[in-house]
Amino acid sequence: MRGLAKGVTAAVVGMLLGAPALRAQAEFAVGGGVSVPTGDFDDFFKLGWHGTAAVSFVSQNIPVGFQLDGTYSQFSDESSLDIKDQLIYGTGNVVYKFKTSEESRFRPYLIGGGGVYNLKPKGDDVASGVGDQTKFGINAGAGFDFKAGAAGLFIEGRFHNVFTDGPDTKFIPITVGVRFGGS
Repeated sequence: MRGLAKGVTAAVVGMLLGAPALRAQAEFAVGGGVSVPTGDFDDFFKLGWHGTAAVSFVSQNIPVGFQLDGTYSQFSDESSLDIKDQLIYGTGNVVYKFKTSEESRFRPYLIGGGGVYNLKPKGDDVASGVGDQTKFGINAGAGFDFKAGAAGLFIEGRFHNVFTDGPDTKFIPITVGVRFGGS
């Protein structure tokens, strides 16, 4: 696992150092929306909500970029108990932006990567001894940018799979937000 982490870190650092030659531009994004629990996670928790912030580095010359994002998400328990599952996570992602005409305001993209997820049960009815856990996870999804000059809207959906104790925690956040910068 350490070898993989070192390899990924070296690749990301190498690509970021080469970014000025690629004329990379920074984009900043904020958004939020609904989070849909799936799999076994859906058996215990209802539809949740989330807020996110991101910074991405996009080249004008190639369709591949990188995005770092941080998200706060919360899900309520299906029962009448006062239990909520809070997730705070950060991911590093590769973004592939499909080639569109210069005049097009509609720009689809694919996104995927890995990250670190902290899951913490909260509420008055959380059993004693149940604590938070920090685990690795992966995500993949797609979105659309609707550009209007230096700012624009985006809509994105991603599948997240967190490698938790017991069954994996799986959910799909659907995000609507604003992206600034880039071209």
